Amino acid sequence: MLRFFCPRWGSSDLNWKDFVQKVKNAGYDGIEFGIHNDAPVSDLDDAWNNAEKIGLPIIPQHHSTRDPDIIRHADEYSGWFEKIRPYPALKINTQTGRDFFTFEQNKLLIDIAGEYAKSTGVPVFHETHRGKFSFAAHITYQYLQKIPDLHLSLDISHWVNVAETYLDDQPEAVALAIERTGHIHSRVGYPEGPQVPDPRVPEWKGALDAHIQWWDRIVDRLKKQSPDEIITITPEFGAYPYMVHLPHTNKPITDQWAVNVFMMDLLRERYS
Repeated sequence: MLRFFCPRWGSSDLNWKDFVQKVKNAGYDGIEFGIHNDAPVSDLDDAWNNAEKIGLPIIPQHHSTRDPDIIRHADEYSGWFEKIRPYPALKINTQTGRDFFTFEQNKLLIDIAGEYAKSTGVPVFHETHRGKFSFAAHITYQYLQKIPDLHLSLDISHWVNVAETYLDDQPEAVALAIERTGHIHSRVGYPEGPQVPDPRVPEWKGALDAHIQWWDRIVDRLKKQSPDEIITITPEFGAYPYMVHLPHTNKPITDQWAVNVFMMDLLRERYS
């Protein structure tokens, strides 16, 4: 079963009632909601209440714990999980740790997420992301080798940017990541950036095709290994500064919402 989740990112100008209706009308199956550590409970209540009324599940996303002190960082990270514990989630996507933390420090955080998953039954997937423990393919490869129950939300656009290649020279790292992926962010990166200006145009077809072949491998594996499980994909082309703005105008170079709907429609047709 294939399910597409709409990012809340880029649409915070809409109240939750209007947003969930727009999501439903566009054909999405759920919402991925980036939640700050200091997000008011009233906003979470508003999100879940409106989403449940219209039948849209939510994937909470962690992204805002950045303290360079590992003790404070771990406390804040644990606190985030406690904040979302009362809310039903299909799965959780977390940008975890820091790129400069040691293996042991980042593993402490991975273990906190693992304990939450065990206590709640909600699977936690760690997003491949610049600045986090999973910032590069070759580094994440080491974590995956040493932590057998570590699973990923694969946003491979970040790795393309960090490596300044389409990862042709790191097949083992990419293959293991694909084997451990349980959630996909379908943003398209290129060697000089984590987001192409517009995946719909011919100039960026090569970048789009490179990412599609990775997503093909993930979806094919999940369909074969777990045919009854829900495969989740979030088209996550982002707002400014991911989305370039035209000089002196403060106008985005293209429409973020339209690009994400394009990605959803493209992959739904491809994988259905």
